[in-house]
Amino acid sequence: MKMIAFKKKTVRNIWLMAAFSLAASSCKKLLDKQPETFLTTTQMYRNVYDADAAVIGVYGKLMGLAKQYIVLNELRADLMQVTDNADADLREISSHTVSATNPYANPRPFYAVINDCNDVLKNLKIMVAANKIKQAEFDQRYSDIGCLRSWLYLQVGIHWGNIPYVTDPLETIDAVKDASKFPIIPFNQLIDSLINFTNTLPYQQPYPMGASINTGLMTNFDGYSTRRFFIDKFALLGDLNLWKGNYTAAATYYRKLMEPVNNGYDTDNANSLYSIGGLQYYDQFKQPFASVTDNNDLCIGYIRFKESDINSFIDNNTQGWRSMFVRSQDANWQKQWVWELPFNNNFAPENPFINLFSNRGGSYLVKPSKQAIDNWNSQTQTNGFPFDGRGSLTYRTFDGQPVICKYLYSYLDGTTFLPANLLQKNGNWFLNRAANVHLKFAEAANRDGRRKLAYGFLNIGISGTFAGPLGTATTNDQTNYENTLYESFPYNFDARYGDAPRFRADWYKNTGIRGTARLNAAPVSGDSTLSIENSILTEGALELAYEGERWPDLVRIAIRRNDNSIVANAIFNKLSKDGFANAAAIQAKLMDRKNWYLPFQF
Repeated sequence: MKMIAFKKKTVRNIWLMAAFSLAASSCKKLLDKQPETFLTTTQMYRNVYDADAAVIGVYGKLMGLAKQYIVLNELRADLMQVTDNADADLREISSHTVSATNPYANPRPFYAVINDCNDVLKNLKIMVAANKIKQAEFDQRYSDIGCLRSWLYLQVGIHWGNIPYVTDPLETIDAVKDASKFPIIPFNQLIDSLINFTNTLPYQQPYPMGASINTGLMTNFDGYSTRRFFIDKFALLGDLNLWKGNYTAAATYYRKLMEPVNNGYDTDNANSLYSIGGLQYYDQFKQPFASVTDNNDLCIGYIRFKESDINSFIDNNTQGWRSMFVRSQDANWQKQWVWELPFNNNFAPENPFINLFSNRGGSYLVKPSKQAIDNWNSQTQTNGFPFDGRGSLTYRTFDGQPVICKYLYSYLDGTTFLPANLLQKNGNWFLNRAANVHLKFAEAANRDGRRKLAYGFLNIGISGTFAGPLGTATTNDQTNYENTLYESFPYNFDARYGDAPRFRADWYKNTGIRGTARLNAAPVSGDSTLSIENSILTEGALELAYEGERWPDLVRIAIRRNDNSIVANAIFNKLSKDGFANAAAIQAKLMDRKNWYLPFQF
């Protein structure tokens, strides 16, 4: 299909054309497309507006992977289980009995998007060489698509293990199967290649913002700001180095992300959300403590002075932890979300999560596992309540059935939990947020010998973990405490605060992941490195369930420790608690690492 050239060079036309290309492409089989599905070199790639359309087109194609991404990363792990409505393909994924013809186990859709990335990267090079775009415009767009390709390859490696690494556009996706041209490389070598390539990208920061910068990709479209539409390069580099075991490098990239004022966000506005001069700097990507007076936050909370009353639990679409999954892109939303892609009824692809999760207007194919529910119910809040409030907001019971709700709050009425409109299936694909970055920073720091700092990020925050002895009001001098400034970057944090005189350091609001959830700190027992790492793995299940992190977390830590039982036991616990008769056989199967990976069949 050849695209019609742009008549008006406006941002809105770029987005509309990209959306049109996605809708039009739905009439053809996704896997038969060639790189020129979205753009052809004869009609497009003429100027920066065409380059922007190419970038948006790739992200639109990426959204077609949302369902497969969640199924592979969550249903293969221990927190998600199939319902009675699930077909044989989903049951195979959950029980690790995958056949070669299972569509969820097909890497071809990932390679289709990778091929589009390769095509765009090639043509961006041609454009800058022909002076059709400026060097800075090339650097930003080339780095973005290059990072996205690396992220896609990381996903393919996690699920298929040893894979072909193709960096040039192909005439047909089937060429990937030609081992003479594209030899299979082991996962560890793939990580090396991804790190080497991603490190060479010329622009690591987000697309620039600000009144004096005319970047067409940073805009508002149909009420949606695109500032979190694009992959964060620091997050990706952190992840790649974490998988490799380069812990200082991983922590460095995560630290850069957690302090956005230093990495290119809206530098024009001294009072902006990202500015040192704005108070929001203390909140941005830092897991800030609860706003106890009005619960205008993203924390587990209760009405003030009623913290011991279960009926005062904050559970709505505009306050507290639940609200991050449905609220508008206000300042609170921006404190947490790093990467999120929106589904809109007006454009393809359709939101797949309503059908996957909902028993009201959907097919209700998967649900929380009993293991996941037990995880939440084994926690204790600081007010003594014996459950994790995040669990009661992540899933709910509708019509006697447990339903994963993170992806449904935009679809269901916030009070009745009935579909506001069966035909309106807007929603979001949640790809990365600050809590995930904090947990991964803690994982890297813990393995890099900074166990106490990792403990603080996991539990009660920096100031609480590094607080000095307290006495009377006149002797509570914390000048030499509440910080790690004796450390070098990326481990030098300042969380000091006081009122005589008034002083607020950059990290004074940081309260830790479990602090945000209002939970008691996780104890440390035995080997502190392993104990803290175990707690981080558990916390990921509590905080990030169904956001695509669970299977990678299990696999990464199992590989690091050379302990296959971490994966095998997790799946056994899920299957056995949910009544799967062959749970022990699957556990034995997964003790062999080669059985973690899907059959590489196109």
